[in-house]
Amino acid sequence: MSDDIALELSDVTKIYQISQGMFGGTKPLRALDKISLQLRKGEVLGLVGESGCGKSTLAKVLLGLEKPTTGNVRVYGQPFGTHDRRWIARRIQPIFQDPYSSLNPRKSVREIITLPLKVHSVGDSSSWDKEVAKMLDLVGLPQRLIDASPSQMSGGQRQRVAIARALIMRPEVVICDEPTSALDVSVQSQVLNLLIDLRDELGLTYLFISHNLAVVEHIATRVAVMYLGRVIEQAPAARIFDAPKHPYASALLDSILTPDPALGVPDVNLDGTFPNPVDPPSGCTFHPRCPSATALCSAKRPEPVEQAPGFVTCHLHDPEIQKELT
Repeated sequence: MSDDIALELSDVTKIYQISQGMFGGTKPLRALDKISLQLRKGEVLGLVGESGCGKSTLAKVLLGLEKPTTGNVRVYGQPFGTHDRRWIARRIQPIFQDPYSSLNPRKSVREIITLPLKVHSVGDSSSWDKEVAKMLDLVGLPQRLIDASPSQMSGGQRQRVAIARALIMRPEVVICDEPTSALDVSVQSQVLNLLIDLRDELGLTYLFISHNLAVVEHIATRVAVMYLGRVIEQAPAARIFDAPKHPYASALLDSILTPDPALGVPDVNLDGTFPNPVDPPSGCTFHPRCPSATALCSAKRPEPVEQAPGFVTCHLHDPEIQKELT
């Protein structure tokens, strides 16, 4: 594995057994379906897709909160499977969507940011305050807030505290799960620019999950589009936004952004509804909604096709399939 690969997923699958009622037994729900991705050191991989596509499950797997059913996850070449959650937490940290619910309202800023140092037995009480002061400066918060509680702060300030807590252990990778969507529009750009500055200053690698495609376009160096547990297209951000290859990616990028973050990904203006993940369609799972679907799409599952730099999972771009059809 190359030294510049910060995080690598190889054929990661996550299956949940869903109850079908008292007499119905269980059915498998494939939340992640053979996900293979690489995050290079210092880049920002934007992850987009409708609610239910598997983005949050992927984040939980990468944080060590869920174990993959099959497949491997490595951070700088080290496999997750041979380490505990504490080892993972020192290398990968999250920044969540809502800073108010992710911060303990009964703790001060000092206590919140110090907690990871205590948990991991890093330093002692004499050094903790110095580290907290450094982090406050780094995220642009005044020192006078060190003993404030989250309820005494604005949403933007709380998110800066959450960022400081995530970075106090100097992780290599940060999972940003909708980190600006709960903030006012005027504050979103400030926090977004802060994340960009911190990435440059600390050499961070981000997995950036967001429904806001304008935000992803602004911060991401590469984009992965998910649909029903699979990555159906992945490419540099400029290529994805200028010329998406997969019909679903095209519909997603053509959709009109909603002003309310609570509404999630905007309406993609496709026929049909998002399929039931417990009973997915045959073949290409997108085919019931795809305007370009053929009979083959409902019968055969597409495999990733290289579209350098990147790939697309679609029969329309598979030269071997197209040769058979002509």
